[in-house]
Amino acid sequence: MIAIDKTLISEDVLDKKFVCDLNACKGECCIAGDSGAPLEKDELEILESVLEKVKPYMVKKGINAIEKHGSYVIDSDGDYTTTLVSEGGECAFVFFDENKIAKCSIEQAFYDGKINWKKPISCHLYPIRITKHKGYDAVNYSKWDICSPACECGKKLDVPVYKFLKEPLIRKYGKEWFKQLEQSAKLKLKK
Repeated sequence: MIAIDKTLISEDVLDKKFVCDLNACKGECCIAGDSGAPLEKDELEILESVLEKVKPYMVKKGINAIEKHGSYVIDSDGDYTTTLVSEGGECAFVFFDENKIAKCSIEQAFYDGKINWKKPISCHLYPIRITKHKGYDAVNYSKWDICSPACECGKKLDVPVYKFLKEPLIRKYGKEWFKQLEQSAKLKLKK
């Protein structure tokens, strides 16, 4: 583990290789799993505030799920998550492009300049998952079989997880934190 400020980072974040390959996985992480994307408390209000501008990008069943359950729910672990269209189904904010790749309606609204919030930080950081503990965050690489193509692509391109996720890591912890992470990676390589 590597300690930076109030975080403990798994060495897998430095060692494992990862680059999303949407043509291979079709965005499976947005449509598989037991619950929606984890949300931080401060994101609940943001999600509510952008909802009307995001709805035009959503599919009917996603809108119906949100109208029935709200834009977020509390899952079986007691965590806030995005709403699913059905139990074990895709995230309510998913739409499919012309290549049948799952995309995020929140992110598309951001790219189109309709909102200034890219998407929930847990989505932006995936495959990193953050577990909050008293006094620190555990920053871990989350291995999931559906991401095998991303692991293969990352190996081919020789891109470690932390480099692939530079933008969201800076968004979450700041530039100085990321510089320290890079320094840790360089020191680890020298050993």
